[in-house]
Amino acid sequence: MAQQKALFLLEKLGAWEVRATAIPQPGAGDLLIKVEAAALNPVDWKIQKGGTFNKMYPAILGTDGAGEVAAVGEGATGFKVGDKVFFEGWFSNDKATFQEYATVPAEITAKLPSNISLDEAASIPLGLATAALGLYAPLPKERFGGAGLPPPWEDGRGKYAGKPILIFGGATSVGQYVIQLAKLSGFSPIIVTASPKHTSFLKSLGVDHVIDRNIPLPELKSQLASLTISPLEVVYDAVSFAETQQAGYDALAPGGTLVVVADDQTKKDPSARKTVVYAVGNVHLPEQRATGVSLYSKLTRLIQEGEIKPNRVEVLPNGLAGIPDGLKRMEDDKVSGVKLIVRPQETP
Repeated sequence: MAQQKALFLLEKLGAWEVRATAIPQPGAGDLLIKVEAAALNPVDWKIQKGGTFNKMYPAILGTDGAGEVAAVGEGATGFKVGDKVFFEGWFSNDKATFQEYATVPAEITAKLPSNISLDEAASIPLGLATAALGLYAPLPKERFGGAGLPPPWEDGRGKYAGKPILIFGGATSVGQYVIQLAKLSGFSPIIVTASPKHTSFLKSLGVDHVIDRNIPLPELKSQLASLTISPLEVVYDAVSFAETQQAGYDALAPGGTLVVVADDQTKKDPSARKTVVYAVGNVHLPEQRATGVSLYSKLTRLIQEGEIKPNRVEVLPNGLAGIPDGLKRMEDDKVSGVKLIVRPQETP
């Protein structure tokens, strides 16, 4: 059986190691992708340090990929061998992206537009999914879901004109995509918290006001009052510390919705009728698959037309072998405003 290189997490809370393993084969409806770029995400080091997601070990991680179609599974349509594509990985060894080849359902794969590189494309899937599903996936029936807003790539473009939105963590990967989607939805003004050094870049994405992320959170309400006229009905917390969640919840108007990207830690006022939804940014999840299929059907065009821009990227050396050091930098909070990318095919 043909072999490839993959980065394995050897055991729960264990060490990383590059090993040889079999190239996975595409199932019905799947594509086999030669992974030419993969992005690092906080979830990767958190899985290693926290043992979450109950993975089987040794485990291959990675949820962002871009590359070339190497094989087309039975029933997979719209793609051919040689197409350049990007996609979101999943928490299984055949569909994770820290390897030279991975499989993915064709219906949640996008062709690479001509105006971005494969490295840039690899910065998109998880961050964009977290932003899009948090805002536009249906309200959760159980644990996960979104705010249920009408997606702007369907019939919701401009629907929220004149309504403000607050985004905690505007310079994070997720925050950058929330900004761009909020702009397509018509939200105005778009207000974010971020380091002031990112102000010019964030305004280029569509932000109207940047609030220094280091201000005492009790001052946030007064700043918001000076920047908004209409009630604040939507807050997206791409940071989701306990204190930012509470500040976002408190800033909402009655009946508003707070989107968080970690377990809800807010102290609630039942009389305020405020909703908190926990966004899990993966289009593979059955309850979010329909929203993901809809998004991916329009994604190439959205990027080609400049309406969605990828993160700024930093390419790490040594392919898969460079991932552990990159994850340590992320854990130590030494990455800001860029997405770390590796090229699996360059693994020594």
